[in-house]
Amino acid sequence: IGFGGRVLADGTPKYLNTPETPVYSKSRSLFGIHQGRAHCRSSREVYIVEGYLDLIALHQHGIRNAVATLGTALTADHVRQIRGLIGEHGRTVLLFDSDDAGINAARRSIGVFAAEFVDARYVVLPSGYDPDTFVFEFGAERLLAEAREAKPAVPFLLDRAVGAYGLTNEGRIKILADLAEPLAAVVDPVARSLYIREVAERTGVEE
Repeated sequence: IGFGGRVLADGTPKYLNTPETPVYSKSRSLFGIHQGRAHCRSSREVYIVEGYLDLIALHQHGIRNAVATLGTALTADHVRQIRGLIGEHGRTVLLFDSDDAGINAARRSIGVFAAEFVDARYVVLPSGYDPDTFVFEFGAERLLAEAREAKPAVPFLLDRAVGAYGLTNEGRIKILADLAEPLAAVVDPVARSLYIREVAERTGVEE
């Protein structure tokens, strides 16, 4: 449906994609979904990465139940496609880079997954690594071990916020400010109540 290019050395633009057409729409397309479809269905689990090379590296290392976004945020169309592959009780694991862009991408995706009632878990790799470089240096088993430690959105963001701000009074204020929008995005009232309790216990602030 289109072409995607990625610079391998220094140069700009880093990515060069086919322009949007009636056939090719980044908000409706997932790179690698054709090759990964059967593996996602059989495992009832899908790994989502951000780049072409990340996806190709996972496939090279035998992790074939994986897809990649095409330089755009995850959309409801993407999530519906994924849900169609893994079923109502399947699991999605998002493997993001360790930088701020990865964290922001995770934050933006929470409401989309919640609205479609898809179980989404989040992993941020160690500093300086993306899925491509990580799997080539440490191997598939280590990457899968990281994925097994994936957390739901709110606990994941809570960990990141506590690590970033600490638990001083000022830190607690910033933590709660960061988590207000993600908590509001949780559609299930029972899940939201449980997450609010977890945040309250962790920060020492009344529910």
